[in-house]
Amino acid sequence: MVTAPHHLASEAGLRVLRDGGNAIEATVAMAAALAVVYPHMTSIGGDGFWLVAAPGKPPQAIDACGAAASAATPELYRTAGHANIPWRGPLAANTVAGTISGWGAALQASAQLGGKLPLSRLVEDAVWHAENGFAVTGSQADLTAAKLPELADAPNFAGTFLIDGRLPREGEVMKLAALGGTLRRIGTAGTDDFYRGALARTIAANLKGVGAPVSAADLASHRAGAPDALSVAVRGATLFNFPPPTQGLASLMILALFDRLGVKEAEGFEHIHGLIEATKQAFIVRDRIVGDPAAMTEDPRAFLKKAKLDALVKRIDPKRALAWPAPADKGDTVWLGAIDGNGVAASFIQSIYFEFGSGCVLPDLGVVWQNRGSSFLLEGTGPRVLVPGRKPFHTLNPAMARFADGRTMVYGTMGGEGQPQTQSALFSRYGMFGQPLQAAITAPRWLLGKTWGQESITLKLESRFDPALVAALKAAGHDVEMLPAFTSTMGHAGAIVRHTDGVIEGATDPRSDGAAMGY
Repeated sequence: MVTAPHHLASEAGLRVLRDGGNAIEATVAMAAALAVVYPHMTSIGGDGFWLVAAPGKPPQAIDACGAAASAATPELYRTAGHANIPWRGPLAANTVAGTISGWGAALQASAQLGGKLPLSRLVEDAVWHAENGFAVTGSQADLTAAKLPELADAPNFAGTFLIDGRLPREGEVMKLAALGGTLRRIGTAGTDDFYRGALARTIAANLKGVGAPVSAADLASHRAGAPDALSVAVRGATLFNFPPPTQGLASLMILALFDRLGVKEAEGFEHIHGLIEATKQAFIVRDRIVGDPAAMTEDPRAFLKKAKLDALVKRIDPKRALAWPAPADKGDTVWLGAIDGNGVAASFIQSIYFEFGSGCVLPDLGVVWQNRGSSFLLEGTGPRVLVPGRKPFHTLNPAMARFADGRTMVYGTMGGEGQPQTQSALFSRYGMFGQPLQAAITAPRWLLGKTWGQESITLKLESRFDPALVAALKAAGHDVEMLPAFTSTMGHAGAIVRHTDGVIEGATDPRSDGAAMGY
């Protein structure tokens, strides 16, 4: 079974499974398809993080995060008159795009598990949709309109994502022929060509042409990594997530802290308030210590130990909200997952950071480059200060769980700052309180902090919450802001569970354009 936030990507993954591919191969096919049919949310010019697992073996993490260019120094930005790294344009495209290296590493892991399909087959659907056209989604149309004022001057953006010079309309056919050719090339030449082959030389020339600092040497020095996954035990399950430079630590801490609160029933004040307050404690730790792991001074695993969690949970007031002025992060991303009939599981997240990333499109290749490096700081100390070769802080974090009864679950979401919060809502509802999987995703959600360009640091609630609960949260001191009943602000979540009898169930988010598909 597969799930992705666009139904054509899910179909691409399902076709791979039907052709005898495994879950990892299906996930690569979905990732490629999403780069075409969901271009506002992801691109092969971004980063990616994987958790893959086979039955009886610990999950394997694949770090496909690109580092800051050798020319990307604080002085570069100061000389250009910037006090901060721009969010858009060439100077925002300052890190290597790592996700293609992650595809390669994942397929190496796949081969050890019997995977045999060639990469040319896995990108087949993506190439077809790019060259023959796909229907523009409502979210792509809406976000193109909303963000065009800040993207219109980005090199080649208008020529790629506008139609005849105007905004695309929902349902209108868009073709991305240059991107299709690039994906076809990767399918035949292999993923290494993106970094050290003829394709890499074209990428470097295109980046130089648009004014981005990433060079051929930066591309050539990139390799995907294989760190150890983070894990923590909660009631009835062991949770796995990604280590720094991602916020996977926060995702695990939220659920581990909430588990210690001993909440017995779902959807009431204790459930929602408890998760929100656990989020605050986890984010305080995250924002203090997490960045490039090579520059961190504290071990994230220390915060998943029993003693540390027991101490932190005492800071949560079960009745009152902690004041929350902390800044938050944006992010536009896709999460996708698959589990096959042999129990191989993949949880993968791929992103260009903001919608359409830097907005810079490589003219010969149709690839939009990420702006993940705009999260670097230009001054101060710590692991998030810009240094050439340093990895940026990432909101991305793929999740996986193994239950004591033998079930395996992959789950995740897009949504920047909201990713750990949506993961906590989804897992607590399904894994701790026994709600059906689809119901756990469909149920109303919340988000603490900024997102999608908003400046308000509020507790945002979908309007489907019980008015009595909303009143109780306000009375406890939460600064509540009500949003529509179903809003993409809450992310596009998905999940797949494989049961011990071999039955696989999947769910997708009604807030997205996705589908869960299986056979």
